[in-house]
Amino acid sequence: MIRDILMYMDRTYVTNFKKTPVHELGLNLWRDHVVRSPKIKSRLLETLLSFIHRERNGDMINRGLMRNIIKMLMDLGPSVYQEDFEKPFLEVAAGFYKMESQEFIECCDCGDYLKKAEKRLNEEIERVSHYLDSKTEIKITAVVEKEMISSHMNHLVEMENSGLVSMLAYDRYEDLGRMYNLFKRVSPGLALVRDVMTAHLRNMGKQLVTDPERLKDPLEYVRCLLNEKEKYDKIITTSFNNDKSFQNVLNSSFEYFINLNARSPEFISLFVDDKLRKSLKGVTEEDVESLLDKVMMLFRYLQEKDIFEKYYKQHLAKRLLSAKSVSEDAERSLILKLKTECGYQFTSKLESMFLDMKTSKDTMQGFNAMLSSSDICDSPSLSVQVLTTGSWPTQPGTNCNLPREILAICDKFKTYYLSTHTGRRLTWLTNMGTADLKADFGKGQRHELNVSTYQMCVLMLFNAADQMTYKEIELATDIPPVDLKRNLQSLACVKGKNVLQKDPMSREINEDDVFIFNENFSSKFFKVKISTVAAQKENEPEKQETRQKVEEDRKPQIEAAIVRIMKSRRILDHNNIVSEVTKQLQSRFLPSPVVIKKRIESLIEREFLERDTTDRKLYRYLA
Repeated sequence: MIRDILMYMDRTYVTNFKKTPVHELGLNLWRDHVVRSPKIKSRLLETLLSFIHRERNGDMINRGLMRNIIKMLMDLGPSVYQEDFEKPFLEVAAGFYKMESQEFIECCDCGDYLKKAEKRLNEEIERVSHYLDSKTEIKITAVVEKEMISSHMNHLVEMENSGLVSMLAYDRYEDLGRMYNLFKRVSPGLALVRDVMTAHLRNMGKQLVTDPERLKDPLEYVRCLLNEKEKYDKIITTSFNNDKSFQNVLNSSFEYFINLNARSPEFISLFVDDKLRKSLKGVTEEDVESLLDKVMMLFRYLQEKDIFEKYYKQHLAKRLLSAKSVSEDAERSLILKLKTECGYQFTSKLESMFLDMKTSKDTMQGFNAMLSSSDICDSPSLSVQVLTTGSWPTQPGTNCNLPREILAICDKFKTYYLSTHTGRRLTWLTNMGTADLKADFGKGQRHELNVSTYQMCVLMLFNAADQMTYKEIELATDIPPVDLKRNLQSLACVKGKNVLQKDPMSREINEDDVFIFNENFSSKFFKVKISTVAAQKENEPEKQETRQKVEEDRKPQIEAAIVRIMKSRRILDHNNIVSEVTKQLQSRFLPSPVVIKKRIESLIEREFLERDTTDRKLYRYLA
């Protein structure tokens, strides 16, 4: 009002003589004589801080009055608001929250404490929005964060039965989300959460992959891995705002503990084998894709992907040859995913196996048409799969004396095949075949037996004799002793499938045992499947053999990588070669420096490389 009355003076006199404008002069006088008056200044501050204290304790205060007073202080200039109110306000707040946080930490568990901290933080933000300067928000929240979060971070995270580990174990998504949001505000809050989570994940994973009980069941082992991955993916998505740094922690932890167990590649392949054999019947295409994606996720963590490839190829071969795969689309989908992940080289042989199956089908159609045209009807029906050597993980063909009737039809097929294909050689893999036999037992019982080729060879002997010794069977069939014993166990020692009887009766097969045709065999099923006794997992010698094959397959890959690198670099020191080779091959396996060194020595012997004459650690490429 005074400014309006003295407007003319303000425009002329004040401007000409460089005096303080009327309004500003009034504010200065108000500041110096009223607001900073010794009797008013401290009383005003105490009243304001008292109002805020009461509000923090849950009382209702006159926010309109507070807003007007704070606005007045701000109108008097930023320094007045900051010096006369904001600075003491922050100091008092720090003391208040320091004391309150101490009380909370002594009586609350981690989840409750975080709720109270979050509530206090939100209250202060709301207070600023109602009657404080907006610039105060960052300062007061920093005070609350320091006193209520930073000061107690370690204690909160490690709190027994309610800290981070407990929250992760019991899927407390809400508490985890609150911890993430609060700890994100302070440094190094999230780093601490990540470190504790990493330690917990690695410890939990180590227990999982080394638990002797779980190792007995490969399917349960992989199921547990998938469940844990799904659980922590959900935590990161739901509670940690899909934070990439936490996803990296999860990935590195899984990679760490999955590779602690050298049998992880084998177990993952067994899990896939089980799913593609029977578990996917009646499952929707989306669910199949989802499951295959989960399996690929575990596959990515494997450092020795070539070992998985070895086992996967063996299992795929068995599925294809026994026609046990429930979905060719699912098989091809997984191969496509492996191809995308590891390249064409990884899956070329797998794709070749599918091609062989299709070609074999066409070959059999031609052979059967030839048989029907030549009026041969009394011979057994034959189904042959012709496998390309090198594409299939087949065992070396072992000699086996096939029954006369079977041998005749096999010879006909061989003649037909070689007449339609030039420059090829056929080797019968009798250890991988199956047969359907019609068998007559006592009391007019008739059954169709589904057996292995070896079992067929044994059973056909009993057309001419009622009993035979182990030695006689071995001599007549020429089946390797290990395989013969396993097949005789299946025929004589499995309850409900014992078409032969053994004397003396025991689980083990001995060389002086006698086998008798079981006239009294009966089953409620017309078709009886007699499986060969075999362990699902590899035994120790088989594991060693698989490992040895993998090591042999790696040698040329390592050498090829060394030659590629040296061809482009010409001269390189030992450490850099090791580093480059590891980098190139890590998508398939992690070569050890010792093996790389041996391959370098081999290449030097074959004059692909040479050592530098002055520096023994330096290698030169020889064109």
